[in-house]
Amino acid sequence: MRLKLGISSSVVTLFLKEVRRFWRVSVQTVAAPVLTALLYLLIFGHVLEEHVKVYEAIAYTSFLLPGLIMMSVLQNAFANSSSSLVQSKMTGSLVFLLLAPLSHLEIFTAYVLAAIVRGLCVGAGVLVVTVWFVPLVFAAPFWIFCFALFGAAILGTLGLIAGIWAERVDQIAAFQNFIIMPATFLAGVFYSTHSLPPIWKTISRLNPFFYMVDGFRYGFFGASDIDPLESFSIIFLTFLVLAAIALRMLKTGYKLRH
Repeated sequence: MRLKLGISSSVVTLFLKEVRRFWRVSVQTVAAPVLTALLYLLIFGHVLEEHVKVYEAIAYTSFLLPGLIMMSVLQNAFANSSSSLVQSKMTGSLVFLLLAPLSHLEIFTAYVLAAIVRGLCVGAGVLVVTVWFVPLVFAAPFWIFCFALFGAAILGTLGLIAGIWAERVDQIAAFQNFIIMPATFLAGVFYSTHSLPPIWKTISRLNPFFYMVDGFRYGFFGASDIDPLESFSIIFLTFLVLAAIALRMLKTGYKLRH
């Protein structure tokens, strides 16, 4: 059976199951990241507000907030798909997913959509809680939506790849601590790449996370280090590459069928 939009009821069922999984513990999966972002804003904003000026007429705390929102979106989208798959492996419930009449494309769609929902929920929560402390404008809402959506999709896909590869929780933790966290913190969340020496500016441009943060920030202020169309082209290509890898892993049953 398929819905009018062409999405099978099986995909919807798996998607809803994944959404309910993180929402049942929303204090941990949604409220805690929002609190963490609020603390970052209060601490860094208080310490650096008078010492850092990135764009004219934009206070540092205002500059910082979009970066914190996108950081929260990315980290939580990754956490959702990666943790779900690893837990399914460890509890043995993965076999039921593999036996269900779902194609590799349908499994991919359900997991990534659920990761997007969690990432956007956390991002919206950070915005709602912090906007009372920081003046913001919405110069280009279309770009805000596009970069948030595709940023969450990329990290949801990357989380799916990590979850397929990993066999234990500590492997996911290592993936997050040594790849996701550094890439996020070095993506211009707390600074503009214009303030970096040339060598570090070049290295930053090799980090796809940078284009997600920079493009997302453009949606608020109409100012960024890179043209938003160029940034979006890069992250769209990144999504296609990662999606192809994830779909290939699901289709071949890499580390899923023993």
